[in-house]
Amino acid sequence: MKKALQKFFAFLKNAPLLALVFGCLTAYMPQANAAQITSMRIGQQVGSVRIVLESDKAFDYQAFLLNNPNRLVVDAYNVDIQTTLQADPTNLVSKTRIGVLQGSDKRIVFDLKKPALIKKAFVLAPQSNMKWRFVIDVALCSQADFMANIGTKHAFSNTKKAPTTTAQANKWVPQEVAKPKKPRQKIIVLDPGHGGKDPGAIGAYGKTYEKNITLAMGKELKAILEKKGYTVYLTRSTDIFIPLRQRVKIAQKHKADLFMSIHADSAVNRNAKGLSVYTLSETASDKEAAALAERENKVDIIGGVDFSENSREINDILISLSQTDSRNKSSKFASYIVSEMSKSVKLINDTHRFAGFAVLKAPDIPSALLEMGYLSNRNEESLLKQKSYRAKLATSVSQAIDKYFNDPEIAALY
Repeated sequence: MKKALQKFFAFLKNAPLLALVFGCLTAYMPQANAAQITSMRIGQQVGSVRIVLESDKAFDYQAFLLNNPNRLVVDAYNVDIQTTLQADPTNLVSKTRIGVLQGSDKRIVFDLKKPALIKKAFVLAPQSNMKWRFVIDVALCSQADFMANIGTKHAFSNTKKAPTTTAQANKWVPQEVAKPKKPRQKIIVLDPGHGGKDPGAIGAYGKTYEKNITLAMGKELKAILEKKGYTVYLTRSTDIFIPLRQRVKIAQKHKADLFMSIHADSAVNRNAKGLSVYTLSETASDKEAAALAERENKVDIIGGVDFSENSREINDILISLSQTDSRNKSSKFASYIVSEMSKSVKLINDTHRFAGFAVLKAPDIPSALLEMGYLSNRNEESLLKQKSYRAKLATSVSQAIDKYFNDPEIAALY
């Protein structure tokens, strides 16, 4: 009995040390009920960014702005975040930092290159193969508006307590996602080149009109894309002439997410052959941006953005951001076209090329121009007249479009 009491008192004497050791160990163990944030992406839009955090369950959050330096802060409660979690910088966000608030509460800091406001913050419940997603939209603003909205009193936050069990986490659905909306269909505008009084290139051997080949290809590609669930419009569905700038306006009218002009090439050298893709050159883009910035009425320059009440400085920044953003997305789309086409058809050297085509100058729509081949080449003229060959081209384009919209940077925008 005496020995048992001695062991008991020895245990009590060491209990504080044991508690300290246990506390240190548990502090580095993942919280049993903590949400696991596994990925983060930042999608760039016109003068704004969308930040998406993916996790295995919902979590409480508070998002607000701080200055000196300008920062967006997201406090996430009862979460475990991978230390390698990072996102590429954008025109608004320079870098991301992650720290511990207390226990399992974390702080994510996004350093801002320019003043910006939080427009929306919400949680999306799992859909198809997506996990829980915390989404926050941040848009460019003036320094005065930014200063008027700093601090936690302007925070975007959900007020529910973080769930303490897995069962509670599965049952808890934030108000914003009680009735989740179906993802918006992507809108694509296809532009069959030439038409009407403008025949385009004429086949050197079979006298094939480019305008007829591009229209056939446009209709065939439209049918394939619609079966995949895209909303597709043609700038022309008959043999009519449409001015180049009007084709761009048609795409803007439909609020297109992607614009592709369809053409067939021609060259003096009858041996020239192969497919190519064009996007707007940086020089042409810069000149277009400068011209747009000088216009007095800027309401309709970028779809969905009202320029009428902005200062000239903000308008110039928005136009420049839009041009750069669209040009980068266009190049990404072109790279997917080249990748898919290379699997099945002949490509020219330096397949992705840059030029100042008028139909590529929409400042707010990623755009590319596809040259399907050379009508001046006997073999390619013959191939382009064949529906089976055009179907092969259309299938490759549709696969490139799928990969473009599934690209993490692009997918974050929808």
